[in-house]
Amino acid sequence: MITYLFIGIFLLFFMTAALAPLESLGWWAGWSREAGKKGGAPPLEMESEKTDADEPDFYVIYLSGIGAISGDSFPEEEYPFLRGLEERLPTAKIITDVYPYSVTNNGLTGQRFFANIWKQIEKMRFKNPNSVLSLLVNLRNALQMFVSADRRYGPIYNLGIANEIYRVLLAHGYRPEGKRPIVLLGWSGGGQIAIGAASYLAALPSPIYVISLGGMLSDDPGLEKLTHLWHLYGVADPLQALGGVLYAGRWPLTPDSPWNSAMANGLIDIICLGYYTHNGKGNYFDMETKLPNDARGRSHGEKTIDTIEHILADQKLIVRVDNAANSAPGREAAPRLTDEFSIQGATS
Repeated sequence: MITYLFIGIFLLFFMTAALAPLESLGWWAGWSREAGKKGGAPPLEMESEKTDADEPDFYVIYLSGIGAISGDSFPEEEYPFLRGLEERLPTAKIITDVYPYSVTNNGLTGQRFFANIWKQIEKMRFKNPNSVLSLLVNLRNALQMFVSADRRYGPIYNLGIANEIYRVLLAHGYRPEGKRPIVLLGWSGGGQIAIGAASYLAALPSPIYVISLGGMLSDDPGLEKLTHLWHLYGVADPLQALGGVLYAGRWPLTPDSPWNSAMANGLIDIICLGYYTHNGKGNYFDMETKLPNDARGRSHGEKTIDTIEHILADQKLIVRVDNAANSAPGREAAPRLTDEFSIQGATS
């Protein structure tokens, strides 16, 4: 019986994996052109009436991890982090409307055949985040992440995601002629999808930055078209480390791969945050657990936000408050990013 059970689970997983690219292929074939409920964008003529003064200094597109069910429904631990990020980046527009695991921006509880089942799973997850059925969400989305990294189906998938990112940007007032910087903040699987979508978003006149939080990154061709990538990771996070194992293009034996070429050209910085886990206590979003031996008494989530703020300040996208304060006579300047962190491939 145990043998039959394992065979059944394997066959189910194999069939699920084999069918994973069908949604993006169906979109490409024109079977499903409509966007999700939040995917529509206003006409371009309306946006052309806006001026530079109407736009934020830059845009942050948050691409959630594989636990997300839709663009506005992801694990609860991410909400306090995003609120803290908004408070620290008042001159930016932070957008969470993109569901990175659907080329049409259609969440699992949207207009889908199995939407009612996903809605029930969503309710169960709010009651018990560790529910076994919640793993179905992770499995389904993880397979879409692998589609994004696939050399055969990835270009189609990533084009669909880039299209939805652009539509949502327009809906939030983005003007291409304004050339406002775009920051893709990808958590876990969202990190891979961010670098995949960058292949097409690079056609915009704006600089495209990617900040990966524990992302399982491949050697995607989009890496060579980014303005810059920062990969933030924790030493207790084995999932993000799988990217360097699963994708041969990240091995030292392939120096001409997109990943190694981008590293050699100084387009990638890898930043160790310390003893961070991928999930549970001490993860990237944990705003409660204090860091051991941290002189400032910060939580894991607060340090993550600090690091993002450091990165954006180094790129002159924001001015750090402590930078202004520390500029007074007799006071030391605020530490640069490279002073606080050990950065592999750092160019700043």
